[in-house]
Amino acid sequence: MDLTSLVGPIFAIAMIIIGLILEGGHVSSIIQFTAFLIVLGGMMGSIMVAYTLPDILGAMKAIGTWLKNPSANPDQIMTEIIDLAQTARKESILALEKKREGLSYAPLKTAVRLAVDGTDPDIIRETLETAQHVEMEEQEVFVHFWEDCGAIAPTIGILGAVLGLIHVMENLDKPEMIGPGIAVAFVATLYGVGSANIFFIPMGKKIKRKAQLDYLAQEMVIIGVEGILSGLNPKVIQEKLKVFVSDKGESEGGG
Repeated sequence: MDLTSLVGPIFAIAMIIIGLILEGGHVSSIIQFTAFLIVLGGMMGSIMVAYTLPDILGAMKAIGTWLKNPSANPDQIMTEIIDLAQTARKESILALEKKREGLSYAPLKTAVRLAVDGTDPDIIRETLETAQHVEMEEQEVFVHFWEDCGAIAPTIGILGAVLGLIHVMENLDKPEMIGPGIAVAFVATLYGVGSANIFFIPMGKKIKRKAQLDYLAQEMVIIGVEGILSGLNPKVIQEKLKVFVSDKGESEGGG
């Protein structure tokens, strides 16, 4: 579980509420179901115009990517690739089959399967790069989806405020309703701007970052398997892969 994805919004909302209370406000004054309905419903209806149903469903599933830690661990991937390289060097490429099921990263499993099947190295690279490109493009769609939600929500919030002000203008003959009416009207704007900047836009940015990390992990697989099939020394492969590992400086010092 990616704790920052949970702690971040909770912290932001808590600080906003504390600020409201310190200013003498009341939490009850910003709880308006009608405003919530206008912003959420209007935003979702608008986003449906821009995206297909599969895109919307995929973006909803991408919430799992936002909440979970990155699926690829560069340190572990490098360790597994070096182990595979040593096995291939001591025994043969066919010996990698017995290690395939124990691998933690799906693209590495695919690469080993293709290598064991005797697939041409150029075709292996092409296959892995195609999968890498398609997955990145798909993740970009989900990133744009949530960023667009962040762009649309504040505008729908303003529409909600306008609707509220129209209602206030209809009751100008009742002075006691003007102040509370205006306050309620602006709650929709609060919901729109708040949801965009606390949830939607940051979600898009984090999903994009995790997609980039996965892209780099797949690049590690391509470089590693290519090195194994070329018969490179495991130490040479390790040097190539160190640039992808966060503690590469520490590894060099330890070597």
